[in-house]
Amino acid sequence: MLLLLAAGCQRATLPSATPGVATGPTLKPTIVTDPVRHDTDDPAIWINPKDPAQSLIIGTDKNSDGGLYVFDLQGKEVPGRTVHGLQRPNNVDIAYGLPLGGQPTDIAVTTEREQQRLRIFRLPDMQPVDNGGLPVFAGEAHNLPMGIALYTRPSDKAMFAIVGRKDGPTTGYLWQYRLEDDGTGHVKMTLVRKFGTYSGRKEVEAIAVDNELGYIYYSDEGVGVRQYYADPARGDEQLSLFATQGFTDDHEGISIYKTSKKKGYILVSDQGANQFHIYRREEGKDHSHELVKVIKVEALHSDGSDVTSVPLNAQFPKGLFVVMSEGRYFHYYRWEDVAGKELKL
Repeated sequence: MLLLLAAGCQRATLPSATPGVATGPTLKPTIVTDPVRHDTDDPAIWINPKDPAQSLIIGTDKNSDGGLYVFDLQGKEVPGRTVHGLQRPNNVDIAYGLPLGGQPTDIAVTTEREQQRLRIFRLPDMQPVDNGGLPVFAGEAHNLPMGIALYTRPSDKAMFAIVGRKDGPTTGYLWQYRLEDDGTGHVKMTLVRKFGTYSGRKEVEAIAVDNELGYIYYSDEGVGVRQYYADPARGDEQLSLFATQGFTDDHEGISIYKTSKKKGYILVSDQGANQFHIYRREEGKDHSHELVKVIKVEALHSDGSDVTSVPLNAQFPKGLFVVMSEGRYFHYYRWEDVAGKELKL
């Protein structure tokens, strides 16, 4: 959801980027969060609509005794908000305004792999609204959920969860569910489609949705990033496969920085090289996604990331890029440092 756009943004004139070659020094984080208990994996940014300076970072602690941690913009764990007792939560995503009990409700959704289900929590208080969990991949031999992304259809505000898994078939790897009120103020899910190609090489974990342009992107690790329409009514044709060159190891976290409704950048983690490849985001028939920059980060072996162009506070006036780092931490980077001289703010 694009809550606020960076003002005065225009298409940048960028130098050619060499696949896999970073420009500039290794970026140092502005903030490193408090540690989680076990193993960070994926973050999501919740923008506080009343005061962006009070926005939150929700991050997974991937363990059989794992949880969802809640951090403020200073990287401090918010007392009383973290959810413990989740069994290997992998990825997390956030959506705004799901009608529950007659009220628009912001939600955080995580995959709980060892229980083969989704868990859904109301924001910002992190109270459960899922009646204890919602099963996924029912009847499948491969039913261990990993990736999660939420899509809100602009035309009618219908909300969907797109879920990936540890392993699965070469087609129909992703399942898409509609999220709705069950009549009691809790969330119910209805399966609406199975789609998406899988190479079989490694796994699919990172998924991202572009609400404004209506696209789903997911990392087929060791192959590239696949693109599909987010709206089930638009069909299941693969629109593009990009980010196929220059990666050292797995293709991992995907995040989308929006300079306008139709322009911006797509950032993809090159996990083994501790760097991110940045591609052009724009609407177009060819979906070519030109590589414009590669950045090195201090975060180690990063799985998940998220980014926003919303001005948050004095430290992050052009937005925030949050990255998981091995060693129980999340790193916060200023967008100005990511953009450097090559990308327009």
